[in-house]
Amino acid sequence: MTKEQLVRLFDHTCLHPYATHADMEKLCAEAREHHFAMVAINSVQTRFCKELLRGTDVHVGAAIGFPLGQTTVETKVFETEDAIRNGADEIDYVINITELKMGNLDYIRDEMQRIVDVCRKNNVISKVIFENCYLTQAEKEALCRIALEVKPDFIKTSTGFGSGGATLEDVKLMKRIVGDQVKVKAAGGIRDLAACLAMVEAGAERIGTSAAVRITQEFEARA
Repeated sequence: MTKEQLVRLFDHTCLHPYATHADMEKLCAEAREHHFAMVAINSVQTRFCKELLRGTDVHVGAAIGFPLGQTTVETKVFETEDAIRNGADEIDYVINITELKMGNLDYIRDEMQRIVDVCRKNNVISKVIFENCYLTQAEKEALCRIALEVKPDFIKTSTGFGSGGATLEDVKLMKRIVGDQVKVKAAGGIRDLAACLAMVEAGAERIGTSAAVRITQEFEARA
């Protein structure tokens, strides 16, 4: 892997509830310097970051229903539309875990379809956050099968705010089911080059991390 390939894996992340404009300026400056794929932010920061990154190759990614997923479909659709109006190039939304736990797969399918449809209509990349740390094997598999029907651009392991983050086992499971029809994003707890490369080897095509600069520097030092 070249450095250019490595840096385009990263969704450079700052989702702290206390993040200031200075934090956003630092995040965007780092993403611009290293040519990361995206900055991952709470949706309220979308317009500000879009202006900071205008004219660059870095996307602005808004987190929707974050981090719990416990809002109505209508609320998530509105938040998605609002983020896109404010300049979001990518959307990462959290599923309604309660409805999944209750076995209401029709709800999960409808939620995914409606959000993905909004993204597709606006030529925006869609990512579905599973939050695997709370899910059974059967629930993960069910989500992957729904994703195969709906075809979001990515399915994603974690918010990074749950009780656990990305695991190699989960990435391999997700990739095994969706194959090349949907991409996999690993996020949560990926803080060094070895962990990053292991996720890629397992099948991840995006890496969500707040340690993208550190991982890039580690790669440069080894090279």
